[in-house]
Amino acid sequence: MSETDRARLEQWLAAQVPQYRGPSRLVAFEGGQSNPTFRLDAASGRYVLRRKPMGALLASAHAVDREFRVLRALAGSAVPVPHVHALCEDTSVIGSAFYVMDHVEGRVLWDARLPGMTPAERRAVYASMNATIAALHGIDPASVGLEGFGRPGNYLARQIARWTMQYRASETTPIEAMDRLIDWLPRHIPAFDATAIVHGDFRLDNLLLHPTEPRVVAVLDWELSTLGHPLADFAYHLMAWRLTPELFRGLAGADLAALGIPGEAAHVAEYCRRTGQPVPADLDVYIVFSMFRIAAIMQGIMKRALDGTAASQEAMDVGGRARPVAEVAWALARRLG
Repeated sequence: MSETDRARLEQWLAAQVPQYRGPSRLVAFEGGQSNPTFRLDAASGRYVLRRKPMGALLASAHAVDREFRVLRALAGSAVPVPHVHALCEDTSVIGSAFYVMDHVEGRVLWDARLPGMTPAERRAVYASMNATIAALHGIDPASVGLEGFGRPGNYLARQIARWTMQYRASETTPIEAMDRLIDWLPRHIPAFDATAIVHGDFRLDNLLLHPTEPRVVAVLDWELSTLGHPLADFAYHLMAWRLTPELFRGLAGADLAALGIPGEAAHVAEYCRRTGQPVPADLDVYIVFSMFRIAAIMQGIMKRALDGTAASQEAMDVGGRARPVAEVAWALARRLG
């Protein structure tokens, strides 16, 4: 960020953030492929700034305005979120839209196997994750002012169309499994429909754990949130049980019983108990869709890496996983018929 941008940012912070006292020192958070995120250390406290990447972006991607809206709406709910201060959509300040929120002390963990924890701690972390996503899906959107946050109903069909379009817009080399999934998914949409607030990217490394306790203290990275099907959101979370650590920071191949981590069936049963619904017979279709969607996202990261606008130096590696993830999804789809 240039000195001119820093000066404009300080003026904006002083005007928009209550009791702000600067100047601030910016520290970039490492990891992630989405919106660049910075910690602001100021005399008045610590804050977090989250901005859109620079350069040409796919339509509807990196929606920091939607992140800001849902974080503000969920304040005080059963879903822990950071307190947000202000949104800036004036790109003349630092070159792209951004928002500022409080900094929450905690841990971001990247390995779903939770090395270094005891089995009891791992069980508690997974129970807390389960309770958090169930709580999110139990919130009436209208009760928090999010009734217009997305279109109710027909979510899966619209999402398949959206991510097909996003994938085609970022396609660099043909991926046969993606082509097959694009044909298969519209013909296998489950009949059961439901609408809830969905996070869209609910996984361990998008959660902040208490500094010392095995529990979730904040849910982060809401750019894909909308009104959607809760089972699609939960199935995305379940991909950790189906994919390896190398492909998607997953659990596949790990000795879950020895680790103290619940098996997929137990985790599903606990979510259904919390949400008051039976275990769905067609959950695997939602998992196929979730793998298709993350493969499309990975392909978008690859395109941004090739264009030079990716937020992380690891973008090429992440983008290269689109093909193997799509192949796992297509193998599952073929077994479903």
